[in-house]
Amino acid sequence: MRTRRAALTAIAGAASLALTLTACGQSGNGGSKEDADGAKGGTIGIAMPTKSSERWIGDGNNVVRDLKALGYKTKLVYGEDDPDQQVSQIENLITQGVKGLIIAAIDNKSLNNVLQQAADAKIPVISYDRLILGTKNVDYYASFDNTKVGELQANFIVDKLGLKDGKGPFNIELFAGSNDDNNTRYFFGGAMSVLQPYIDSKKLVVKSGQTRLTQVTTLRWDGTTAQKRMEDLLTSSYKTGKVDAVLSPYDGISIGIISALKSDGYGSKDKPLPVITGQDAELASVKSIISGQQTQTVYKDLRKLAKVAASMIDDSLNGKKPEVNDTKTYDNGTKVVPAYLLEPVSVDKSNYTKELVDTGYYKASELK
Repeated sequence: MRTRRAALTAIAGAASLALTLTACGQSGNGGSKEDADGAKGGTIGIAMPTKSSERWIGDGNNVVRDLKALGYKTKLVYGEDDPDQQVSQIENLITQGVKGLIIAAIDNKSLNNVLQQAADAKIPVISYDRLILGTKNVDYYASFDNTKVGELQANFIVDKLGLKDGKGPFNIELFAGSNDDNNTRYFFGGAMSVLQPYIDSKKLVVKSGQTRLTQVTTLRWDGTTAQKRMEDLLTSSYKTGKVDAVLSPYDGISIGIISALKSDGYGSKDKPLPVITGQDAELASVKSIISGQQTQTVYKDLRKLAKVAASMIDDSLNGKKPEVNDTKTYDNGTKVVPAYLLEPVSVDKSNYTKELVDTGYYKASELK
């Protein structure tokens, strides 16, 4: 949805991009990048899910930048949404002797064996944004308040439709993220804690009847998959009536939903687009919000997340206890993983300048 150069420029800044491209050379290891600087702190392996989403490109480069500032070399790999490839990449990083690992899992249940290898080599592991499940060999978790993300999306729908003022009924359809991403249940649970009372009182009507998490997930957060499902919903459930709101968990999914709706005639004066939420404040979606298509997104400052992860691995390697602010919420099935959670922010047409431009996340020229 956006060129890699634009994504990197927007998130890491032009100067950081130039530095990264100069210092990092492509290797043959599944798209890895290795920092060529002679850092004193050893090498940290960074495993990200895919380069098909602009946010993960930004995450990878932000983490590289922050680790370099702390004196480390880095090896950055992208698994391209293939769990087996990510496992193989992490195995290679361990074999190459990295001192620490920062991992955003593709399939959060597939890493048990390879993380045992990391533990055997005394390599600390930071779970990045997506909690790794089913293993004791994850040391810390860096993320955002994922339940609040869903609450922000749902409360925006409630406010925009005027549900607290007694307006309704309105038709809504629900979308969730990938079923192999632990964050999905937190996003959806947070949203449904707000929306369920209105569904129960029939102020919100899900005409498709698809309200359970297992019915509304979107494998790999894929926009094309979401577009196909939205098309099917319109065909099967909206021969009469219209969609007034769509709970979408992520901007890439929102773009697919909007494409399906526009193909069905939405977006005209007589048939306006519904309220559509999102997450990650990706450039294409922010532009969509400005132009009046997507309605909202949840902004998560990825620069701050990268700093937290880099600090966690640095502290872990230097005998310090990393700062955490949650020691109860994130049970991965084997242990409660100590976490540092950052605050997400709801962004719409009314506040995108304050939240995204004034903070330096985007340049005003990029949003034109």
